[in-house]
Amino acid sequence: MRRTLFKWHSFIALLAMVPLIVISITGSILVFKVEIDTWLMPENMQVSAQSGQSRVNLNGLISLVETTYPTFVLGSWELFDDKARSDTAYIINKEDSKWYKLYVDQYAGGLLSEPVSVTHDITDWLLSLHYTFLLGTAGTAVGFVFALMLLFLAVSGIILHRQFWKKLFILRIYSAKRILFSDVHKFIGILSSPVLLILAFTGAYWNASEVVHEATEHSGAHAYTKVALYHPNLDFQALIDTTSNHIPAHRPTYLTFPFEMELHISVFGDVPEKNVFSSEYSSVVTYDRQSGEVISAYDIRTATDWNAFVDMFRKLHFGYFAGLPSKIIWSILGLSPLWLALTGLYFYWFRKKRRRHA
Repeated sequence: MRRTLFKWHSFIALLAMVPLIVISITGSILVFKVEIDTWLMPENMQVSAQSGQSRVNLNGLISLVETTYPTFVLGSWELFDDKARSDTAYIINKEDSKWYKLYVDQYAGGLLSEPVSVTHDITDWLLSLHYTFLLGTAGTAVGFVFALMLLFLAVSGIILHRQFWKKLFILRIYSAKRILFSDVHKFIGILSSPVLLILAFTGAYWNASEVVHEATEHSGAHAYTKVALYHPNLDFQALIDTTSNHIPAHRPTYLTFPFEMELHISVFGDVPEKNVFSSEYSSVVTYDRQSGEVISAYDIRTATDWNAFVDMFRKLHFGYFAGLPSKIIWSILGLSPLWLALTGLYFYWFRKKRRRHA
């Protein structure tokens, strides 16, 4: 049994080696996506606002985007009120239904950039490479398969080295290279296995969910609207200001517009007294796109255990649940497939050489 498991572990590791290296390197970089974007594009990502300064009325910002770029329709809007980071508006080209984004100064009431593709910036391109291998929905399905492979490698590695605690911190530096590489492989594998299990499981879930969504909701071409489906006199500022009337202490962080026929207006947000791993988009109020009446209010604090568990995936996958310390740990351990591949490749080469000599 152990020998068979070892063979499968080795075979799948060789089969998935290159894609997993790509996923691990891009993932470790993307842990610091916001920091990298701010460093590369401070004129787009940063705003100057005084303490206590209020955001400009959202209706005015929406009107500014719509009048400046009439060939686009609004898709979603990322909201910030920390006096430092700019808003991001995501818009859809009416002609080809492709998504673009632009940065908005929510305090001065101006546009900070022109629309660019959602894969234009280097970190966005890396995100697409990490998530879909630049192959769209087909790449999402491929990513799901490799996420399952990583999950198998993590579980099988734990089983193969279940006695790891006996020699966890022993590195036989002066032993033969094969033994040293074996110790390094086991040490990195066991140390990173909890993080790899989390990354593999959450990544596989997201990719599978996206594939199912595309297959069931978008079996043909994307049916994105070419006109605004919401009432022209709808007060969006009032909608985000009153979410706390429906979800106590709700703080809006993300707004989605009805860019498909079956959609309405949803305001995602954060709430206090939640699970430490719950995301900043965990609770949502949905409004009718014509009347502005409340359709539903979803509070993560009263959600089912499964929904609360799924919502934790965002912070667990990107590792920002404990601020900078957890992001550093996730970034370092996220690179472990690279080192495991190198040491594992040496084992493969050594065994092949030994068989050839025999």
